[in-house]
Amino acid sequence: MGFGTLGLFGVSVIDSSIIPLPVPGSTDLLLILLVVHGADPVLGALAAILGSLVGGYLTWASGAKGGEAALHRYLPKRLARRLFGWVERNGTLALIGSALLPPPFPLMPFLLAAGAFGVSRRKFLVSFGLARTFRYFLVSWLAVAYGRALVRAFRHYLYGWAPTLMWIYVALVVAGILYGVWKFRRQRRKPAEAHATLSAR
Repeated sequence: MGFGTLGLFGVSVIDSSIIPLPVPGSTDLLLILLVVHGADPVLGALAAILGSLVGGYLTWASGAKGGEAALHRYLPKRLARRLFGWVERNGTLALIGSALLPPPFPLMPFLLAAGAFGVSRRKFLVSFGLARTFRYFLVSWLAVAYGRALVRAFRHYLYGWAPTLMWIYVALVVAGILYGVWKFRRQRRKPAEAHATLSAR
């Protein structure tokens, strides 16, 4: 696989950040494909874990810095309100659950909420790190045990389409990154514009 473990690390960082990826579970998918194509399953799992920790920490830090305003900035109001009570009541338990559950269960809102509602850095790193370690070593083991059968089925039903599908996936990832960067910069400009408007008055 052209991505390699370094590519897996990069996708994992983005997958746990505020930048949306167009395909839920991209890290899991790439980890399985790499292991099936001969990558070291332990090294692959470690790349996914470390990347997820980096991306998750950056998202947690955004929530810790921005507080509840960060949740409203990146999430719909209805989802943000529901999240307030759940994370306030359950804290790290909600964070662990979101880190373990498979896609399409959303992760980013819970990382932001953990930072916004005061889950400490140490508790975040320990709980999130343990949950992601369990998840990605489990995914890596499943790839070793059952991955080749899945790939054979994939080749049987989609023979000849694999390169095309891979390029479509790469294009979607790039588009998602560009959209996320644009949205992030746009959200950062809003407070400055509001401040400038108030100053002008």
